[in-house]
Amino acid sequence: MIRFNQVKEKHFERLQQFVPIVDRVHGGSHPEFHDVRKLFDEISIKVQKIGAEKPELDNEFKELRKVTNNYTVPSDVCESYEAVYNMLSELDEAYYA
Repeated sequence: MIRFNQVKEKHFERLQQFVPIVDRVHGGSHPEFHDVRKLFDEISIKVQKIGAEKPELDNEFKELRKVTNNYTVPSDVCESYEAVYNMLSELDEAYYA
């Protein structure tokens, strides 16, 4: 729980900035990113509602792992896309730590 909150504090604001941009830039050639955005939006809503408590995010992280092939970065994307996957992966790992 403490680790999740630390990682959330570290990455969440940047994720909220990057996810919509990456979706707009890469969504056409990587339609799976539309699902990533939808799942991140669901995570954001749950995190904001619950505050300092640990939200129930098992389903969202399970779906993210499936949609992203365990956060495997495609070879034809920008650094921001890669950063989003890395931050989501770290958040996912911290959630279960």
